[in-house]
Amino acid sequence: MSAAPDRRQMLAALAGATGRAGAALPALPAMAAPAAGAAPDALRDGARDRADALDLLRRMAEPLLGAMSRGRLQRDWRPELSPSWDGRNPKVAYMEGFARLLDGIAPWLALRDDGSAEARWRARLRDQALASLAHAVDPASPDYLLWRSEGQPLVDSAFLTSALLRAPAALWAPLDRTTQRRLIEEIVALRRVSPPYQNWILFAAMNEAFLLSVGERWDPMRVELSLRTLARWYVGDGWYGDGERFHFDYYNSYVIHPMQVQILATLARAAPALALRPAGELARAVRRAQRYAEHLERMIAPDGSFAAIGRSLTYRTAVHQPLALLAWRGELPASLPAGQVRAATMAAQRRVFAAPDNFDAGGFLTIGFAGHQPALGDAYSNAGSMYIAAESLLALGLPADAAYWTAPPAPWTMRRAFAGAPFRKDYYVTY
Repeated sequence: MSAAPDRRQMLAALAGATGRAGAALPALPAMAAPAAGAAPDALRDGARDRADALDLLRRMAEPLLGAMSRGRLQRDWRPELSPSWDGRNPKVAYMEGFARLLDGIAPWLALRDDGSAEARWRARLRDQALASLAHAVDPASPDYLLWRSEGQPLVDSAFLTSALLRAPAALWAPLDRTTQRRLIEEIVALRRVSPPYQNWILFAAMNEAFLLSVGERWDPMRVELSLRTLARWYVGDGWYGDGERFHFDYYNSYVIHPMQVQILATLARAAPALALRPAGELARAVRRAQRYAEHLERMIAPDGSFAAIGRSLTYRTAVHQPLALLAWRGELPASLPAGQVRAATMAAQRRVFAAPDNFDAGGFLTIGFAGHQPALGDAYSNAGSMYIAAESLLALGLPADAAYWTAPPAPWTMRRAFAGAPFRKDYYVTY
């Protein structure tokens, strides 16, 4: 296998490009992964891991935000649709792509500007995100999103409001008052959508939590009822059902754990008068997310591959959102040291994104699990849906000198197990 390129040198080169307003960014080669049947790659240090994660963030963010910030996304991009597309308005794809991307990169956009090359690049993307938000809610813009028809906008409005909750000073406070008012009006209008009795109840609750956070009139019953309903779906050992029945898929990763923690954290800060006790419920939700994260880490194979199971498996590395979320929040359990989690999840990123056809000729994500595999798409899948993979990048919200990025890399559970090394045994929990 040929030597992988040095991302630190690439980012230094990137600094020169991003320092010039409007300059095109240089193309970066895809992350290298081991060939099938090869021994696992050597563990990488934190600087290399972070550079690879930034490379992936750039690949996802630049084409989409670059076009939308100029009001040209819907003109320039025709998102791929699943072969089994269910006939809904395909323009739902634009909100899916924008909102899911923004939710994943919001913590990174909120990092302090320190004059570094990365900070200059981040400031450029932040400006693009703010301009894109203005287009998203301006009825006169070519990139006004599909807020007022279909039920799908409820889903992706919640990813958008989650992004604003994750980075209010970076993404909400700088917006002009007109854009803020328009966004609030669109969120309130989505109360017209009655969510199906599954993970969708959290989307309605997320929007209400956002309204609470910005001092708008909110509906406590939508939030409390959603959280109490979800509590009844808990099946044990860190896993929730998605509705009355348990589904063996990754929606605990995509939606259930992250959004429950986000909503409860917002309630705990605001301390509204509720029968539900947000602080206590948040502590329990984090413990359950930690237990679920232990399962996720154990399912990463020595070469970084992981099981392709259930619906929406084309969401790729969004599977590992809870690990990234807990790292960003500083809440990884003692059983999951930072260097171990970073090594495992970055090995998974390299394995999945090594194939160049994860992105199309225009630089946009394609439908697939580890490359372009459109037949894997579900009836609701489109290329915009795929941007939920950005949720796996939440740990980039920690600065480069944080322990997560400076801790020595450590072999993860399955790497130890298949090397014949000691590894931690695993037992169920009762909380």
